[in-house]
Amino acid sequence: MSAETPSEAPAMNPERAAAASPLHGRYRFGGELIALVYIAIIAEIACATGAVYVLFPELGALSHDVLTRPRGTWANAPLLLAITPALAGVIGIIFTRSLTYGYLSVLLTVGGAIAVILALRSPIAPAISAGLLPLVLGVKSWWYPPAILLGTALLAALSVPWKKYCVTRTAALPAQREDLLDDLLEMAPSGHGWLLALMAFVAAAVLFVKLTGLRFVLFPPLVVIGFEMLGHPAICPWARNSLRLPLACFLTAFGGFLSWKFIGVTPIAAACGMAWGIAVLRTFDLHVPPALAVALLPLVINKPTLAYPFAVGIGTTLLSLWFLAYQRILRGFQ
Repeated sequence: MSAETPSEAPAMNPERAAAASPLHGRYRFGGELIALVYIAIIAEIACATGAVYVLFPELGALSHDVLTRPRGTWANAPLLLAITPALAGVIGIIFTRSLTYGYLSVLLTVGGAIAVILALRSPIAPAISAGLLPLVLGVKSWWYPPAILLGTALLAALSVPWKKYCVTRTAALPAQREDLLDDLLEMAPSGHGWLLALMAFVAAAVLFVKLTGLRFVLFPPLVVIGFEMLGHPAICPWARNSLRLPLACFLTAFGGFLSWKFIGVTPIAAACGMAWGIAVLRTFDLHVPPALAVALLPLVINKPTLAYPFAVGIGTTLLSLWFLAYQRILRGFQ
């Protein structure tokens, strides 16, 4: 495996380092507030049109990162931000319509979504979730990819004026090491061992789904989390906190479930679920954008139950253990 260690990570010039830094203070709060309003608007569109999958859960992850790091890699690729999830969604619909849920369909869908990302050289890893979501939920409508495109295109359009506003009103701050690693994280993984490890984990997770009957042990954002952990093990921010990750994801899932349970599928529930997710990640001092998708996922599930957050906790625990075992194996070959 050839992923860089922190000391071997590519150098970044001062101008790019400043651009990679997240917003601070009232500007960060403003970015988060805009992200919450954006999610509420997307949820309103979904409710008004009946096209529930306009509320693509990974929009929570994407909007938070784009609006709190307006000069980060995702925000700097608005075209790829708009089209990559929709293209992965097409892959997901093709396999969902052709195959039943199982090892073959899941592996082909995840592999196809990753192939789209690598072929486009796209940094938008949450697109993997867009590919897997139809298979997990049984969505077969060809309206699914355009529904995703609507949300991602609106976010891409929103990111441009927000970036200009921030550039003209905020001074470039010296980037901390963690900020540089966040930017490097969004580069394409190198080597091939990580991909074999990821696909092996996906197959193992399908086995647990079949053994437990809990479909959301392999919840779609989990593959995104694993993609980054295994593809960038030395620089992925949550890989350094893999034992805290399951609890954080369980709590974000639980908060999202409670928002759905007591408020229903509404814009307020979407905003509350995402706000809860942001609060949890701040409390745990974790930068895990896909966890915000976990908080929104109950809004697109048909009648979620209390088993959902526990399935998320189980799936994330399995991934953390798989990652630690994989790292131990790699060290054994060094």
